[in-house]
Amino acid sequence: MARLRNALMTAAVAALAAGTAQAGPAGGPTEGLKLERMVMVMRHSVRPPTKSPATPEGTTAQPWGTWTTAYGELTLHGAEGARLMGAYYRTFLGARGLLPSQGCASAGDIVAWASGKSRAIKTAEMFVEGLQPGCGLKVAHPDSEDNDPIFHPAEGIDGDVALKAAQRQKPGVANEARVHAKDFAVLQRVLGCDPATKAGCGIAQKPSHLTANKGDTPDLGGALSVASTAGQTVLLEYVEGKPLTEVGWGRASKADIQAMLRFHPVKFHYEVGAPYIAERYAAPVAKEVLNALAGAEGTGSKLTMLVGHDTNIAALRGFLGAHFTAADYPQDDPPPGGAMGFELVKDGAGKAYVRAFYTAQSMDQLRELQPLTASNPPAYAYFKVPGCGVAGEPTLCPLETFQKIVGGKLKSPAKN
Repeated sequence: MARLRNALMTAAVAALAAGTAQAGPAGGPTEGLKLERMVMVMRHSVRPPTKSPATPEGTTAQPWGTWTTAYGELTLHGAEGARLMGAYYRTFLGARGLLPSQGCASAGDIVAWASGKSRAIKTAEMFVEGLQPGCGLKVAHPDSEDNDPIFHPAEGIDGDVALKAAQRQKPGVANEARVHAKDFAVLQRVLGCDPATKAGCGIAQKPSHLTANKGDTPDLGGALSVASTAGQTVLLEYVEGKPLTEVGWGRASKADIQAMLRFHPVKFHYEVGAPYIAERYAAPVAKEVLNALAGAEGTGSKLTMLVGHDTNIAALRGFLGAHFTAADYPQDDPPPGGAMGFELVKDGAGKAYVRAFYTAQSMDQLRELQPLTASNPPAYAYFKVPGCGVAGEPTLCPLETFQKIVGGKLKSPAKN
């Protein structure tokens, strides 16, 4: 009876904190599942644009706003957002019995690995400080941005084959302007660049194109690329907590930002979404996820953190062929400070399952640096991995099935 009561209590706390995550039907496969391990693949938190100007000259009516943080670096606001997520997961994972709610975890129970980019390293450091305050948990990372085989793989991709694979993606680059005509109209209004009144100013009518890179993923250029960067830049102004008069020059509502953000997953759809590209670019991260989940019994870390970039998450999504929605962001858009995660859970008979999820602060939670609690949790939503699922629980994947899917793509990635 005590065991059942504890299992139900754990499920109730998890469901409360998880939002959309729910316990299964009575007697179903999710009843009494025990969390054994978790892997989180996280995007760094808030940063300024990586360059100045954020978009080419002539694409905005006014200069982009200024930042006090150096281009591409984690802001103090973003750092605090990451710490708040870590503090929440201290309570959340403590309630689920994975990590201690007080004091420090045992050596080796938490592993944190970050990309060589400083914004990823600092995000990881702030998250683990919130997760394990004062415990001195170190974040491992490459010594150089140029030697980062997990988050910036440089082998295995034929640039010409990758270009052809990207060009086969539907609906096709040339058709995206029509598909996203309403989003382009919102973007153009926010940028203040109306071609009807200022010749050569609008971007929607400019062509988009894909360009091959030797030994790397293709680049999306033209209108779609500018739109993706512009939408991200206005989002970053919003979640940084800038006054609304400085968010998109005072012309962007939250609904406008959500519309403009739809260009972000479009860019990734072509650059890293094709199976030939995704199954190579995401392979190092996928291998780390698989190894962390399927460690030998009684060994391995309880929580593995892999902190990188939106491109890593987009490629991993393409690798799995899955789709997710995080908080109040568009489908397949990886938010700043959010993470794609994987739970390893076991039922009462000891059978292991994997559940994929996405977790992220909402735009306003990050903008306002709201404390994250059971009554104000970040989003936590399970999503289906194609080829997985059990009767009545499409997001629950037997571990051996997950291993077969991921391991098969690692061994024999798409040829074209």
